[in-house]
Amino acid sequence: MNDTYAEWDTIETINALRDALALNHDVTMIEADESAFEKFKSHRPQIVFNVSECANSTSREAQIPAMLDMLQIPYTGSDPLTLTTCLDKARTKEILSYHKIPTSRFLLVESPDDLAHFNLNFPVMIKPVAEGSSKGIFNSSLIYNPAELADRVLPNLTLYKQPVLIEEFLPGREFTVAMLGNNSDTEILPIVEINLNELPKELAPIYSYEAKWIADTRENPLNIFSCPAEVDENLAAKIRDVALKTYRVLRCRDWSRIDIRLDADGEPNVIEVNPLPGILPDPMDNSCFPKAARVHGLSYEEMINRVLFIAAKRYNLL
Repeated sequence: MNDTYAEWDTIETINALRDALALNHDVTMIEADESAFEKFKSHRPQIVFNVSECANSTSREAQIPAMLDMLQIPYTGSDPLTLTTCLDKARTKEILSYHKIPTSRFLLVESPDDLAHFNLNFPVMIKPVAEGSSKGIFNSSLIYNPAELADRVLPNLTLYKQPVLIEEFLPGREFTVAMLGNNSDTEILPIVEINLNELPKELAPIYSYEAKWIADTRENPLNIFSCPAEVDENLAAKIRDVALKTYRVLRCRDWSRIDIRLDADGEPNVIEVNPLPGILPDPMDNSCFPKAARVHGLSYEEMINRVLFIAAKRYNLL
């Protein structure tokens, strides 16, 4: 199963983003490739709306922002340190653990020999340490015994050419929380629940590549998301509190989406932080940040321009 392009935006998304910004601004498109630095240096835009995902290394989401920092050009979203940290799931979990923000126990594996240090409880999840959009997370990533785990480690290391993260599986409900703003102005948009019980019976109860890109299509959509999530206020408050603490500890800027899953005791645990959230424009597509924004009363165009406004305010450009 080829998941090479899972993380990259489609041309439909790129054009929708351009059109939203063009309602109020002059827009120049610059591709995130090796020629980008000279183009930025020549054009000198007032501000860049950054959704860049370069091609190589765990710094790939930070490479364009680093160029912009060097050129002193403002841009939306988090800085290179936050972007690189959040892409590295193990480093993210280390920081969360230090700040006592709940996240499942884990082991980073760089070679099969590292399994000698395994002391987690089954079942466990295995995933590449630095991918997104469910890349590398398949039905087979939920593992129930040591023999199965040993069989999965080397193929993952070989295919993705990076360490793998093994973490204890959280058996509870799954949510994602979209955030907008900075400091005391940070808004928490309506909580989205991923309805794992809507998945086909043959799929594991995880939002895997098969669930996201194969079982759930525009032609045959699953009723996979509920927004606002049907949760009591006590649980909603806990989820919002964990999301906000995570946003601040990892120094996210302007916007982000934080994935949360309940443990066996029903307590919210952070499973991933997305400082460059997906923004599929079609309401028929299951894209969490735009879905939460619509429930909050923002159209797609308003959402995009709100992010731009928040960043411009942070740079004192208004």
